Amino acid sequence: MSTRLAVRLPVLAAGGVALLAGLYAALLLLGLPLPAPRAPLEQVHGPLLVLGFVGTLIALERAVALGARWALLAPGCSAAGGVALLLTGPSHPARLLLMLAAVLLLLVYRQLWRRQPGPALLAQGLGALAWYAAVLLWLAGAAVPETVPWLATFVVATIAGERLDLAQLALPPSGVRWFLAALGALTAGVTATALWPDTGAHLFGVGLLATVGWLVVHDVARRTVRGRGLPRYVAVGLLTGYAWLAVAGLLWAGAGPVTAGPRYDATLHATFLGFTMSMIFVHAPVILPAVLRRPLPYRPWLYVPLALLHGSLLVRLLVGDGLAVAPVWRWAGVANVLAVLAFLGCALAGALTTARPGHRPAAGPVPAVR
Repeated sequence: MSTRLAVRLPVLAAGGVALLAGLYAALLLLGLPLPAPRAPLEQVHGPLLVLGFVGTLIALERAVALGARWALLAPGCSAAGGVALLLTGPSHPARLLLMLAAVLLLLVYRQLWRRQPGPALLAQGLGALAWYAAVLLWLAGAAVPETVPWLATFVVATIAGERLDLAQLALPPSGVRWFLAALGALTAGVTATALWPDTGAHLFGVGLLATVGWLVVHDVARRTVRGRGLPRYVAVGLLTGYAWLAVAGLLWAGAGPVTAGPRYDATLHATFLGFTMSMIFVHAPVILPAVLRRPLPYRPWLYVPLALLHGSLLVRLLVGDGLAVAPVWRWAGVANVLAVLAFLGCALAGALTTARPGHRPAAGPVPAVR
């Protein structure tokens, strides 16, 4: 095992611990009769998943892309911050580690910018800046629900930048201008949420919808969804994820700010389950092999957790949140958690199957999807 891989594995494992802790916190919030840990996990459910897990994955992938050893400090700090949240709850040391991770990720993007500046990297840098702003507000005394637009900007801007990076060779100049306009609207909207919360939430929703519009029109997923195998699986996950992001954008743009209740639940999970987790499901077969140097081949069974995720989320929002049927909301939420665990099981099974002596992966080209 190489030295760099020996460093990446513990970081990824700590991110996985943050994921499992966040899922356990979700079950507690759903009201299941489970043993409550000493640290108040329910208070850090969102930061555990968005920063401790998703943040670690993104920072690790960017550090690997840069190829500098110091860059691994960014995912290392976010992973450590996630573990600290698990052990101590929303303590200052945990939040400071997460803020340091954002600063280090910004430095990683600065080095990448020197190599190849462009709008795609600008969007990803904006995502890291939104991560920093979210934790800064949290440290300043803002409640976690008040930081949600910034956390959403972190994942949306990062993913949109990566999709632009893939599509920009075939984009007309008008497509790039649209992307920059949508990015500007998203930035203006999320900034306004901190200055004028009522108006800012509407503007933020408009920025999300502008970003979704660009993704739907210009993403290569519109073409690859007609393919087969991994390209089609990725495209299905992307397009359904964009649909959920549009739902969140409509809720913010039409109804304004919300920090509790069924609409908050719907907005939050449309963004971070329907959109963000779907992106992780479909990008994992490409990103994880680049990070771990171990193949994670596409298998048709990967559609099972993806379908469970979107199906259970649809029931949760329409019946649980929309009609206020508490038992349906609760068990649909449990199914959301099972979908994530099922994906982890499928991914592990696929990796172990490929690693068996004498096993040969199915022939075929690996598509350039991210």
